[in-house]
Formats: sequence, C-alpha cells, structure tokens
Amino acid sequence: MQSHPDDRGGTVPGWHAGLGMAAAGAMAASFPIHFGRQPTPVRTADYASRTTLGDVFPERLQPLVETTTDLSDRFRSAGHTLYLVGGSVRDAIVSEPNRAVADGERDLDFTTDARPDAIEAVVSGWADSVWTQGKRFGTIGCRRGDQKYEITTHRAEAYRPDSRKPEVAFGDRVEDDLARRDFTINAMALRLPELELIDPFDGLHDLSVRRLRTPLDPEVSFADDPLRMLRAARFIAKLDMEPVPGLVEAVRAGHDRLAIVSSERIRDELDKIMVVDVPSVALWFVVRTGLADEFLPELPGLALEQDPIHRHKDVLAHTLAVVDKTSNDRLLRLAALFHDVGKPKTRAFVDGGVTFHHHEVVGARMTRHRMQALRYPNEEVETVTELVNLHLRFHTYRLGWTDRAVRRYVRDAGPLLDRLNELTRCDCTTRNANKARALGRRMDELEARIDDLRQQEELDAIRPDLDGSQVMDELGLTPGRDVGRALGFLLDLRMDEGPMDENEARNRLREWWATQS
Repeated sequence: MQSHPDDRGGTVPGWHAGLGMAAAGAMAASFPIHFGRQPTPVRTADYASRTTLGDVFPERLQPLVETTTDLSDRFRSAGHTLYLVGGSVRDAIVSEPNRAVADGERDLDFTTDARPDAIEAVVSGWADSVWTQGKRFGTIGCRRGDQKYEITTHRAEAYRPDSRKPEVAFGDRVEDDLARRDFTINAMALRLPELELIDPFDGLHDLSVRRLRTPLDPEVSFADDPLRMLRAARFIAKLDMEPVPGLVEAVRAGHDRLAIVSSERIRDELDKIMVVDVPSVALWFVVRTGLADEFLPELPGLALEQDPIHRHKDVLAHTLAVVDKTSNDRLLRLAALFHDVGKPKTRAFVDGGVTFHHHEVVGARMTRHRMQALRYPNEEVETVTELVNLHLRFHTYRLGWTDRAVRRYVRDAGPLLDRLNELTRCDCTTRNANKARALGRRMDELEARIDDLRQQEELDAIRPDLDGSQVMDELGLTPGRDVGRALGFLLDLRMDEGPMDENEARNRLREWWATQS
C-alpha cells in the first residue's frame, strides 16, 4: 500500500491500490505558486495569506474571466466584492487549458459580502431571468444567455443534530465562508476581476499531492452537512485522491448521521458517483467505512457471500468489477450495481454446491424497493428493475439461437436491448480465458442473429399479425378476456413462426378457436 506525508508530519496510507501519488510531482510542477509552509490543522481564524495570481494562469483562466467580467463589474460598482468559489476554481486549476469553463457547460458559483436583497438588485436588469427559491439561505440564481450563475452571501451553516435543514448565518469575510466548505480543494476562492486566489486552507497544495482533507476538523465539517461523507467518496474516485486518516475515521464514527439527509440529496450524490471513471473506488469507500449501511445496505450484504461461479471474487467484488466494466451510462451502471443483490436471500446448498436460483427475480424486487426509497423517478426505477430481472435471460438459451429464441429475447428486452446485452457481457468477470471467450462468442452470435432477423422482420416492434378489432370480427366476439387470449395465441404464433399474411393468421386463429371450450 502506498503512503505519503500527511498534514501532521506522518504518513497517509494508500486508500486503495492505484490511488497513489505517482502523478503528484508532475501536478505540483504545474503550480508555480510557492508554498512557504506545510498545511497545519486550523484551530483558529489564522488564515493563510492571499496570493494574487496575476499572469500565472492566463490561458487556463481566460474563459472564466470572459464569462464573469460583466457580473464582477456590476458588483464592484455596487460596492461589493465577488468571488468565484468551489468546483469552478478547482476545475480551472486541474482542467486542460481553455476547458475550465465552456458557455453553459456548468453553473458558476459565487460568494459575496452582499446580502440577498442586494444580490437580487445587482443582477436584476442584467440577467435574462432570476430565481429566488434559495433566497432565505442567501442564494440568488440567474441566467444570462446560456450561462447559469448562483451567487450566495458569505455564510456559515450547520445542521442541527435532528434536522435535515441547515441553519444559516450570513457573514462578511470570505475566509469564514470558505471554512464551512466541504474540503480544502473546494475551499479556494478567486476574487474577481483581480484573480486574487484566496486559499486559507492550502487546497492548492492538497490538489497537487492528491490529498483529501476538510478545512476544519472532519467531525465538524461532517456535522455541518453529513452528505459530505458521501461526497468524500466521490472526490476520492473522481480526482484520484487519498483521504487523510482523520477523515476516514470520522466517516466510520459518524456515518449514522447520514440519516438526517434527505433521500433526494443522497440519490443525487449516488448518481454522481456512478458516472465517475471508476465508480468502484467510491463504492469500496462507502462499504468499508460503514456509510453504505445507511442508504444502500444491500451492497455490504454482498460481501458475506462467496460466488461459486466467479470463484476469484466474492459477490461484492464481482459486482463492483461489473460496474467498472460498463460504459458511462448512469442507469446501466445502477443495474450493474443491483444485478446480484438477490443472491444472499436465494443462496441454497445443494449436493455439495451453492445455488442462487431466481436471484434475478428477488433482486428485481429489492432493486425496486431501494430505488423507490431513494426517490428515483418511476421511469428510472422501471428501467433498472427490468434490467436486473432480465440479466440472466441470455443464459437460458444454451442450445443456440433459433429464430424463435431471438424473437422472444428481443421482445422481452424491448428498448433495453442494447443495455441488456452490455450488462450481460460485463457480467463475465472470470479469469478463465476460455470461459470468457466462449461467452463472447455466444454474445456475438446472438447479436448477429438479431441483425439478420431485423433485416427480414420488424423485429423491434413484434406484435400479433391481427389486432383486437380483427380478432373480434373473425370470431364474433365482444371486448373481453377471450380477445386477450386470442391475441396471446397470435403473439406466440408470431414468435414461433415469424410474420404471416392476414389470411393465414385468420385461418390459424379459427383453428385455434375451434379447440377452445
């Protein structure tokens, strides 16, 4: 396990293999600001000195300057200071030149000494639209052209122990505002238009060595907003960072505080985790610290099971490997995350072996329950649940892909076909090269058969060759259960034998009806 110096002179053990400091030297070299001291824990308002960037990052910051000049001039004219804060500053430093911000690509966050009424007055008449839903928390939002802006009065906020809502107190100093930010890498501000970097907690240095710390003691920062514990997992994965030991211990000790955070906020943070390049880094963190117990208990539950099919990994390790293999499709990755959650409840020992019969059915029910608890939209719940339910469907066709089998597979998958095929491919994490190749060949064969049939039939819209009105006309029926039975027969016929003309369909329908009592 790798290690590096921590902020107290010791070392920080590597959180996981691959999150090392190999690139730290190269990154640090890109920051020409001199650091005269190592960061120390902040116990008072003994803030670091300000650093005026001047021409240090002209190319990298030029898009930000161009996007914010009009706004900063208006605040200056009104006698107020304006600072760009948060991820916009961080990303301006670590992004490629000229990609710090693109028009409309992301919202820009600002903080100011102006109170909410003054902010609203400054942007009114300049912005195309203004919204004030967050005004009581000090935030005014606005849009000019394609760019959105959120401007917030300097503040210090904290959650009461039993509350989901923050208490807000406005302040006059940007340093006090930055002290309440989640992590040092986000506790930097650029005063506009001077490009004066305000970095009281050495966030720039932490970026250069890929270290994740909180501005204040982590217990204090996480008490202010417990969601920051989950956000830590995202930054560890997204920015390839190492958390300091005190941060990890604070999550382990206080993960139960996540219970006061709304399900919607937790869901949104989980969604952001699922679209980082390697989600498993964040997911391992939430499991090992106990954080997953609070919002996704099915995940650590998988660590108890050994998967006899994927002998080199337990079910949890297999699941996270599948998540990493899938493309950056949020709903597909959620399906990968949930695809084996039914295994613990379906495990059975038979003839010296272990089975998980129908774990896809049980897992689909569990997926629906968990996603509804996290307040996912119904359409997304249905998509992910159906992918979990169908993820073993491919393996039911072991004797080859007849036309009938292909039609049924495509009809069952419906609009989820491409996602289902990718999930099936990614579900193979075996180290046995022969098994992996065999699965790949079978998937290739299926996709080739689908393409062949698509050229011959309307494969993506399989339906009976007669509609309900034609069935009632042919059999002399009125609307009711028998019409549904007849349409079911015609659909099975279509699956088994492919499309047929109307006359043939009517003849086969009459023959079937004659056999019905």
